[in-house]
Amino acid sequence: MTKPFTQADMDAVSDNPELTDDQLASARPFAEALPALAEKMQRTRGPQKSPRKVPKTIRLSAEVVDFFEGTGSGWQTRLDDVLKRYVASHR
Repeated sequence: MTKPFTQADMDAVSDNPELTDDQLASARPFAEALPALAEKMQRTRGPQKSPRKVPKTIRLSAEVVDFFEGTGSGWQTRLDDVLKRYVASHR
């Protein structure tokens, strides 16, 4: 049986020791410490494409959700496409 890893074991091998009160007091926000890198990391979406989608909460059967989620990433877009085709054919 393997001996459990104790806090003492963790303290002995840790390469990330707890910060001291002095270190915490001198800490600066990431964007202040490395502004150029923080600026590079900013993620922004471009302007929303037209037509804009409207956020709604709807209830769908588990069968429908399971099917579309099972198709992988982008399932909500595929569900929207199916609904748009339905609307177009029933106008």
